[in-house]
Amino acid sequence: MSTTIDAAAARAQVEKVFDDSIVPALIEYIKIPNKSPDFDPDWEANGHMKAAMDLIVAWCKDHPLKDMKLEVLQLPGRTPLLFIDIPGEVDDTVMIYGHMDKQPEMTGWDEGKGPWIPVMEGERLYGRGGADDGYSTFASLTALSILQEQGIPHARCVVIIEGCEESGSPDLPHYIDHLADRIGTPSLVVCLDSGAGNYDQMWCTTSLRGMVVGNLSVEHLREGVHSGDASGIIPSSFRILRILLDRLENSETGEILPKELYGEIPEQRKAQAAKVAEVLGDKVWDHFPMHEGARTVALSNAELVLERTWKPQLAITGASGLPEVGSAGNVMRPITTARVSLRLPPEVSGEKAKEAVTKLLTENPPYGAKVTFDCEEGNDGWNAPPVAAWLETALNEASNTYFGADSVYMGEGGTIPFMGMLGEKFPEAQFMITGVLGPESNAHGPNEFLDIPTAKKLSCCVAETIRQHAIRKR
Repeated sequence: MSTTIDAAAARAQVEKVFDDSIVPALIEYIKIPNKSPDFDPDWEANGHMKAAMDLIVAWCKDHPLKDMKLEVLQLPGRTPLLFIDIPGEVDDTVMIYGHMDKQPEMTGWDEGKGPWIPVMEGERLYGRGGADDGYSTFASLTALSILQEQGIPHARCVVIIEGCEESGSPDLPHYIDHLADRIGTPSLVVCLDSGAGNYDQMWCTTSLRGMVVGNLSVEHLREGVHSGDASGIIPSSFRILRILLDRLENSETGEILPKELYGEIPEQRKAQAAKVAEVLGDKVWDHFPMHEGARTVALSNAELVLERTWKPQLAITGASGLPEVGSAGNVMRPITTARVSLRLPPEVSGEKAKEAVTKLLTENPPYGAKVTFDCEEGNDGWNAPPVAAWLETALNEASNTYFGADSVYMGEGGTIPFMGMLGEKFPEAQFMITGVLGPESNAHGPNEFLDIPTAKKLSCCVAETIRQHAIRKR
């Protein structure tokens, strides 16, 4: 029985399975408008979640691993979850995670492209959900198939693919508890739903921000009135909204004002941010589609990395109560609502932040206005435990073998809510958090794409990491 992967054979195997079956399956997967429950409340009746799950399950059954057991579970009132159990030769457990629900459409797609229109351009597959996170099931089983094909021992692996990550993973804790005896205690968790700073090496996520999301509404009139009659007497609901947001953010600098929304940045994370800036240079920011002459926040590249990963930041991601410009009469409107998305540093409690922000925005409203903050989420971030020496070696060797460059450690500005929960449940586990969402891949936005060569290389890297995990555990 071999203990070393034949890298050339692994590359050839992955190339073939991606080209012959995974890419065609992803093309069909992209066509399915399987929006997460937050964006499709009638998801069960509409059937898109089932269609996406059926497609993934069919591919898994067509590409079975030795003694693999596959089950789709659906607890009452919850989205389905795919659970795959692959026995191993090593008495330990590896958990591999992904999700199969999608973000909504978003406007701004290039001509000929769309969220449910798969388009191949070179080696990039455009469409919603291919990179976030449809590829994950296929890549997971492909990685394990490398080991089995070459007779290399691995630990027992459980693959978990959920259906509500884009809604904050509210169902996942219930499944983790339901499956606790079947999952066991993983010593390695592999998550394939994160980002990459470039497509030239493997990127390992060290932290994730938390978030508070809610709708801030201001009402001051029972109905709209002529602006020429009321302005100067009645404050507009929009101006009151601005006053409230100024309690949270300095609009001149973007600085979040409440000190309780900050956390201390570990020195190791500062050093890693400096390394990221060294590797990427201006690629830290110049991949964003800014208009000519537009500028970033005036900070060094290393500081920009920390702003994106370890500082609280506010975005207004939607609004209602405002008519389209072509339909806007001279009316003082009765209500303005803004969708508030506040990213939190990794170690700030989402629940405490939710309470603090709600109090800040709703207490003592200007002009006695009716103000509500319907806060839907208060999610914790996550800061990875120290990387074990064996895992650091494995990740670096895998990156050099399949990408030709060292691995790099970087925090991510997004949120994967279940990571903090898993960190608490499995405090002794090591974490390999990685993904294919590199520059311009634009998850959640228009023109999302999957860089197929990166997905292929990453599949090989997962195989190498699980191989080295088995050596350590034997």
